[in-house]
Amino acid sequence: MNDDAWSFVYVTDMQPGSPKSYRFRPSYLDNWKTARKQIIEIKPDFMLVGGDITRDGTLHVWELEEMRADFESMGIPYYVVPGNMDAGNKFTDLEGPHANRRDTEICITSDSLERFESVFGPHAWSFTHKNLRVSGFCDMLLGSDLPEERHLKAWLEAQRSEQRENPQREHRIWILHYALFADAPDEPAWDIRKTEEYTGWYFTVDHAHRDWLMKLFIDAHAERVITGHIHCRKDYFVNNIHFDLAPSTAFSQWDDRWPDGDPTLGFFRFDVNGPDMKRSFVPLRTVSQRTDGYGPGGHPTPEMRDYSLAWEK
Repeated sequence: MNDDAWSFVYVTDMQPGSPKSYRFRPSYLDNWKTARKQIIEIKPDFMLVGGDITRDGTLHVWELEEMRADFESMGIPYYVVPGNMDAGNKFTDLEGPHANRRDTEICITSDSLERFESVFGPHAWSFTHKNLRVSGFCDMLLGSDLPEERHLKAWLEAQRSEQRENPQREHRIWILHYALFADAPDEPAWDIRKTEEYTGWYFTVDHAHRDWLMKLFIDAHAERVITGHIHCRKDYFVNNIHFDLAPSTAFSQWDDRWPDGDPTLGFFRFDVNGPDMKRSFVPLRTVSQRTDGYGPGGHPTPEMRDYSLAWEK
């Protein structure tokens, strides 16, 4: 590696939770501490964070504040996009088939997004570092009809124009939380009401916005689009763009969907050397074996949130 070589990391879906909450899994926090130490050892130029930095940031602003303090103490510049656990799920006006969640009540709102931004700043941002342009945004806004969606689309169009007209940059990447697609860009729309299609709906950008974003990424000369949310590592190469579905550091899921999906916990490292950018997977050095904890998983309804269980009052 020559003197011009440098690196950055991408980590997502840490969901460390808090013993002050109605639910807590110590293993998730243990695993984040392991990843955190490994990232510091790499000494990257910066850290990209793909969302779900909290277990319940939509309810507890202090979870967001605690993670900000944690990131600040790492001594590494960082850039965060919100995940659905931080600012709310993507919009729906239909209920899914699961009785233990009410999908229409856990969508992103202006208030939840404002809460996130009060701690981490704008939900859409772009910056240039050496020969790399990085753009990130809150994809859960798409389809929400919130005022912030209109602002986001205007920002995205400005990014499209600016990046299309500046071809001299060697590398351009985008990060968002939800995967653009599960199996292929032209896959059909998933039906939230059908049990066999619910996870496809839950993990991906809605069909109505997928084509528009794909065209935007092509126009903006994207080299990579990096996403979280799925908690399983999977690679696609479509329209000359690498789509990197990233692993979680907390727990794996959906690893039974693809024969080549990898549920190993960890994060991505990117090494940049002029026109070359190499991605590598960094598995957690140790994975917590703790099985204690309390409270429900998923998206429990309010009546399922029992704060009397909290280990710290």
